[in-house]
Amino acid sequence: MPTLPREQPSESHRARRVAESFGVDAQRYDQARPAYPDALVARIVTGSPGPDLLDVGCGTGIAARQFQAAGCAVLGVEPDARMAGFARSRGLQVEVATFESWQPAGRTFDAVIAAQAWHWVDPDTGAAKAAQVLRPGGRLAIFGHVYEPPAEVAEPFAAAYRKAAPDSPFNGRPARRPLGLYQAAYAKSAEKIRETGQFGEPEQWRFDWERSYTRDQWLDLLPTTGGLTQLAPEQLAGILEAVGGAVDALGGRFTMNYTTLAATAVRRWRPECQGVSHRAGGTPA
Repeated sequence: MPTLPREQPSESHRARRVAESFGVDAQRYDQARPAYPDALVARIVTGSPGPDLLDVGCGTGIAARQFQAAGCAVLGVEPDARMAGFARSRGLQVEVATFESWQPAGRTFDAVIAAQAWHWVDPDTGAAKAAQVLRPGGRLAIFGHVYEPPAEVAEPFAAAYRKAAPDSPFNGRPARRPLGLYQAAYAKSAEKIRETGQFGEPEQWRFDWERSYTRDQWLDLLPTTGGLTQLAPEQLAGILEAVGGAVDALGGRFTMNYTTLAATAVRRWRPECQGVSHRAGGTPA
């Protein structure tokens, strides 16, 4: 499906124009995008040494609000002021910056997360900066959804997209891509974490779930995805018409199989840090 995040994080990092386009309709984004599995949130919270959490690329705060509800104190960092403004309207503390340029000002955290956002962070600096702001024993967790609709929906979408935007970099890909491509991207993220030498051995987690979509629900979500946020209204209308017809042919709804993948690791405790409580102001070496 051309609108899904690219499988090569370094390519996505260069596509800043796409990365900063999701705030075109922040309210629609927040309403249409799915939340994250409760089991994932619980595993991160229980696997972190405390409640202070930094959400990198927090967007409208979908994940951040889940972690708040689980008892975390969340600070968001978001490069799009429109998305940040929406998140603030929902009660979140957000600072507008890319993660690479954001200034922690001596602050450290028990967990750093990136929900559906790490592929926009420079892969050569992201994990190292996360290590700098994590307390000893703190957890970095990078996660996101893989969602490919059924072929009956994906193929008409791909055809309509090629017709509407023939020069788009999202073209030239199969209508549906195998899960292995996404798993490979998370494996690369895990390798970047490993290369810092600041974390224990990275783990990769997987959560499988499903969600049913009506025609209107799916057509509400599609315009929030990367390949469509920059299209002209007439281009978007043609794509939505084709996809809507495909969903109608399935009886007006379909079931989406989701997989949420994560790459995660714990900030190492160095010998000089042993016995220093993170609550007493201890910082990573």
